[in-house]
Amino acid sequence: MAQATDLERSQRRRAVFASTVGTTIEWYDFFLYGTAAALVFPQLFFPGEDEFAGILLAFGSQFVGFAARPIGAAVFGHYGDRLGRKSSLIVTLLLMGVGTALIGLLPGYAAIGVAAPLLLTVLRIAQGIAVGGEWGGSVLLAMEWGSVRRRGFYASWPQMGVPLGLLLSTAVVQVTSAATGPAFLEWGWRIPFLVSLLLVAVGLYVRLRVLESPEFAAVREKREVVRNPFTLALRGQWREILTAAFVRISEQAPFYLFITFVLTYGTKQLDLPRGQLLNATLVASAVGLVSVPLFGHLSDVIGRRLMYGIGIVCTGLFAFPYFGLLDTGVGGFVVLAIVLSLVFHDMQYGPQAALIAESFGTNIRYTGAGIGYQFASVLAGGPAPLIAAAILQSTGSSTGISWYIVGCCVVSLVALVFVPRAPRTADRSVEAAARVT
Repeated sequence: MAQATDLERSQRRRAVFASTVGTTIEWYDFFLYGTAAALVFPQLFFPGEDEFAGILLAFGSQFVGFAARPIGAAVFGHYGDRLGRKSSLIVTLLLMGVGTALIGLLPGYAAIGVAAPLLLTVLRIAQGIAVGGEWGGSVLLAMEWGSVRRRGFYASWPQMGVPLGLLLSTAVVQVTSAATGPAFLEWGWRIPFLVSLLLVAVGLYVRLRVLESPEFAAVREKREVVRNPFTLALRGQWREILTAAFVRISEQAPFYLFITFVLTYGTKQLDLPRGQLLNATLVASAVGLVSVPLFGHLSDVIGRRLMYGIGIVCTGLFAFPYFGLLDTGVGGFVVLAIVLSLVFHDMQYGPQAALIAESFGTNIRYTGAGIGYQFASVLAGGPAPLIAAAILQSTGSSTGISWYIVGCCVVSLVALVFVPRAPRTADRSVEAAARVT
């Protein structure tokens, strides 16, 4: 018995570690594109007389990655609920790594013309599909190996892939930018994309050593694996899917303003040094390594809905002070703005994985939670930098952007009211399957 307990603890640690490492690599690749879209891609892949048009096109290519994420969630969620979490996660990691490395090898517009932005968009779609399928599996692998009473904490560890990936991608860009100097815009930017291949090799080694989650193994042993989890999730729990999507809007839209649009706003609108903004993002990412699991843990103590609601309110209240601090142009205030913005984001992001995943039964959880989670990417994450850039261009002020953030928070507060209070079980999911069929 003691030996079995030791084995379970060992696998639990291994599952959490593998999920966190994998999501870190996936988000490293995904955020790397966002940074390049703000700093490099407008000149390299979307050149033209109008600089603002190039920025919009670069952010537009970034958006297609968000649009592809629900597709990845549906495809890999289907196989993750039928064949297991582990196998799907290995494929998503490979797809992301290869796609990112190919972006690093892609010639610019000057070399191959219109084919350059087209190929860039295709590879961004591949990134979106990969990260769309990644989230559900990594969160479930950690959560389903963890204790039921500490699901918020265990599920928050893969969520740390966001600050870790942001920290790693920003650090590599910063180091490469400093090392290559003016050549960064010519060829130095490619180095961080090619580094992805090394990271993927590490991620595969870690993931191949993890066993399947015990909750899914139990579903398979009881022969409760459903034939078409995608159909079952849409027909049986469409309300939970929509709730999961809308409750994320207050986290998703502001986040991509805080980490991507801020680079454009800071360098173009405020004439702040690129390095200063990247350093501030590094500090904020480092803080996230503590704040994400902390708020995940607090959600186990005070309740996920309450913890999440506090995060929504804080994000909304900070919308105007955020740009007020940035607009001072003072280094300390700029760092404070970026750090606080991500702390308020983490109040939602820490408990978010368990909040959403617990709404679905084990045998459709990968599909249902993944689709709901990634649908928010299309509604909020992808359009956010585009909307903010358009508001800034038309008004010349950040006031409209702040109101946009407040509006997102109001929508999520309403959605939070409809989030299920009690965790769903695999048995309830089977009952739903019986009703549908």
